[in-house]
Amino acid sequence: MIATAALRADRDARNSAIALGLALPVDTLLYLLLPMYHTEFGLSLAEAGVLLAANRLVRIVGYTWVARAYARHGDRPACLWAVAAAAVSGLGCALLSGFWLLLPLRLLWGLAFAALNLSTQALGTIVPEGAARRYGRSRAYIAAGPVLALPLGAVMAQYWGPRSIFFLLTAVALLGLLAARALPFAPHAEPARRRGLRLPNSLDTWSFLEGLTLDGLFIVGLSYLGKDMMPGGAVVVAGSLLAMRYLGEIMLSPLGGRLADRVGPEKLLVCLSLMTAVALIGFGAGWLWSCAAAIVILRSLQLPLLAPIVARRTPGPGRVQALAARSIWRDIGAGLGPMLAGVLLPFASPLWLYSVPALLLAWAAIACARSVE
Repeated sequence: MIATAALRADRDARNSAIALGLALPVDTLLYLLLPMYHTEFGLSLAEAGVLLAANRLVRIVGYTWVARAYARHGDRPACLWAVAAAAVSGLGCALLSGFWLLLPLRLLWGLAFAALNLSTQALGTIVPEGAARRYGRSRAYIAAGPVLALPLGAVMAQYWGPRSIFFLLTAVALLGLLAARALPFAPHAEPARRRGLRLPNSLDTWSFLEGLTLDGLFIVGLSYLGKDMMPGGAVVVAGSLLAMRYLGEIMLSPLGGRLADRVGPEKLLVCLSLMTAVALIGFGAGWLWSCAAAIVILRSLQLPLLAPIVARRTPGPGRVQALAARSIWRDIGAGLGPMLAGVLLPFASPLWLYSVPALLLAWAAIACARSVE
């Protein structure tokens, strides 16, 4: 019985990850192209940073609503809607210009990603046995779409402009409907509603700082600083490194999941976060490409860790809402990161901009391992 449930969980987690992997390039290409080609989209650099943050900021407000709608209706309806919304967002990025026309598309994608991401986490951890391994494998499927789209998009942007790739990505996103149709229709248990404010715990703090540094400051900084260091072919180099980030997920996230099942996810989280902090400081100090590669590898190994920790600390009906709460805090950080980068990178020292969050990330990881929640 347990083996049958595990096999079913493996299949469902794989299908939800494929749906997200086909829709995700609509978003990831913008992190490469908007900082470099913001004028072609009718934007200033600061406006580009706000747009890159907008999809995360809307999830701060909407994740709880999305989590309840997802639990009530089940994976299949939620993911079908989300994949269709991703296709609409991609088509709009190909055709529209200006902050106020692109902003609704980013908000739409933000809610769509919330549903897809929550489905991958919930289905990956629905059976406790092998949850880290299963979720690590899901991260590999999710990364397959971006790892192919990023270098292709970089080349197409260099020769045909930054919009050409989004027509292709719209069609690719629609293929995700096939994977979403194979997902279970059954709803998930909903926890009781909480009243009042709740202070962030150690996992919340780590999620916030990881989003701020790795999904915000690092990604925008790689594109912006890389443009200054290699003005001729920066888009191809940056696109290749971002693709390496997702290739690292394909190759290393399953390994991170297996290691977490053996040594414990909290211990592995501390070790990888400390090494990530060192690489971030080096990135800010000017060792751009080598430290970027190290950050990509370390991030890939630690991606499968948080969801199993959350599922183990919050079993039962509260699991879906707990996963959503961690995602909210990560989105707060990742939403703040691009805005800070857009405002501060032209003026502030990169060493200070990356060293302070790096040290805070290391401290938060140690707090996660020491806390009993």
